[in-house]
Amino acid sequence: MGILPLIDLLVLVGSGTLIVGFLLKAVDIVTRYQPTILGFSSVDFLLMTGVVWLFALVLAARTWVKLNEPKLLELRRAEFDREARRRADDRIYSADRCEEADAAGETAHEAAAGEAGAGRGGA
Repeated sequence: MGILPLIDLLVLVGSGTLIVGFLLKAVDIVTRYQPTILGFSSVDFLLMTGVVWLFALVLAARTWVKLNEPKLLELRRAEFDREARRRADDRIYSADRCEEADAAGETAHEAAAGEAGAGRGGA
């Protein structure tokens, strides 16, 4: 049995208890009689409706997360790989700049400062 029929059943039971609660409240308002069914008043049926609907909502959310979990994990892994690749490229670029600075006889800090100044239009 799939999960969707269970969610539909919970929504149906919740709707039924809501209708019963409204009917009990209508009888309570129209007459002096305060009806109960198995000791449950109209407010009790309203609370049961809320609990059943919340359970159906949680069940639907868990099902959605379970179905989409592989896609979300794949997206997270792809983002992690992109970030790792970017960091590796930054390290390679930084190492190349240090080698160029060593060949030119300046420190890496001086090379970075010269590069930053050149980027601003001066140096």
